[in-house]
Amino acid sequence: MPAAGTRVDDPNELFVEGADWETVVDAIEDDTLTVNMGPQHPSTHGVLRLVLELDGETVLRVAPIIGYLHTGIEKNAEYRTWVQGSTFVTRMDYVAPLFNEWVYCMGVEKLLDVQVPERADAVRVILSEFNRISSHLVWLATGGMELGATTVMTNGFGAREHILDLFESQSGLRMNHAYFRPGGLAQDVTEDFVERCESLLEYLPGKIGELEDLLTRNPIFNDRLRGIGVLTAEDALAFGVTGPLLRAAGVPHDLRKASPYAGYDQYDFEVPTETAGDSFARYLVRVEEMRQSLRIIRQALDTLPGGEVMVADKKIRWPSQQALGPDGIGNDPEYIRHIMGESMESLINHFKLVTQGFTVPAGQVYTTVESPRGELGCALTSNGTNKPYRVHLRDPSFVGLQAMDDMSRGHAISDVIVVVASLDPIMGGVDR
Repeated sequence: MPAAGTRVDDPNELFVEGADWETVVDAIEDDTLTVNMGPQHPSTHGVLRLVLELDGETVLRVAPIIGYLHTGIEKNAEYRTWVQGSTFVTRMDYVAPLFNEWVYCMGVEKLLDVQVPERADAVRVILSEFNRISSHLVWLATGGMELGATTVMTNGFGAREHILDLFESQSGLRMNHAYFRPGGLAQDVTEDFVERCESLLEYLPGKIGELEDLLTRNPIFNDRLRGIGVLTAEDALAFGVTGPLLRAAGVPHDLRKASPYAGYDQYDFEVPTETAGDSFARYLVRVEEMRQSLRIIRQALDTLPGGEVMVADKKIRWPSQQALGPDGIGNDPEYIRHIMGESMESLINHFKLVTQGFTVPAGQVYTTVESPRGELGCALTSNGTNKPYRVHLRDPSFVGLQAMDDMSRGHAISDVIVVVASLDPIMGGVDR
């Protein structure tokens, strides 16, 4: 590896590493210009740093540099109990936290060889599809803001707030919920859950339509997105890109159809695709995906089963029971009275599970879910103890950044903003 900021034998190669920008003395040479963009830039979705090689205004090369938001979540999870892992992974892709929790819990459940109750699966589907909509609304809002459409920004974030209200009512938190737990849910939904969901099903179609009215036929929006950041199906597959980027290139791959989980095979919905493979096609796919999510939620609500939301095995299910009191969700007073005054065995079981957690049989698993940004995978290794031996996530934002150079070459520097926006990367998922 050459020293930072120095050239190697190939005169076309320039290595630039983090925190070494001051050492790059040959930024201008051979009629090309090397420009640093980010990591503190309003259009780089957090702390993504891009090193651009330019010929005038034309992009010759883009090198994404990551690591500015590294949280060590994967490694930290290896030092926590299996249940505590859910609290860690939810913070990766913080715009779609429920999907992080879901794929992790599916992995633990697969190692435990337990089946989640049908009601828990249905609630997971409903809340995750609402999360898909809220994630796409953030994408529309931030993407619109980056292109100067501030009305789209305020309307998108405004609509998303209503979905976060639902999440808060069920989990106690608007983000980073830790509501999906190995074996089911932290607690059952509230009595007004269906009513809240029905209200959103009535509210959201109109808001999605408003955003479409603002953008779909907007000549500036069309000019900025059409033909920009084209990614063909062949290139997308070669890079391992999934989700809306792949579907906008004409490939109808969606894990909810290709490898159904949590009962998705019982719901009637379509996988939207486009063929242009450009930034506008990705916009069209994401808008239609929001409508398909509403369609899935409608069916899941109509067939919402009753019963438990956590496996019955008392050696696995979280012993604490919650209740909604005047100061919010907290410990159920009846349960506290039971373990503290009536049953020593229950108190011991509660203490052991909370402090030590449960053990998981040795083995390796890989589980996947279709997140708003594509295939989200979780590889777990257990050595038979109460903590994971290895936790590794396949995050679609990380994979998507690989295609950025290919999508940006030949475009004007201003189009890099559009390419980044259409990728929809969440750096918490990249730097995990």
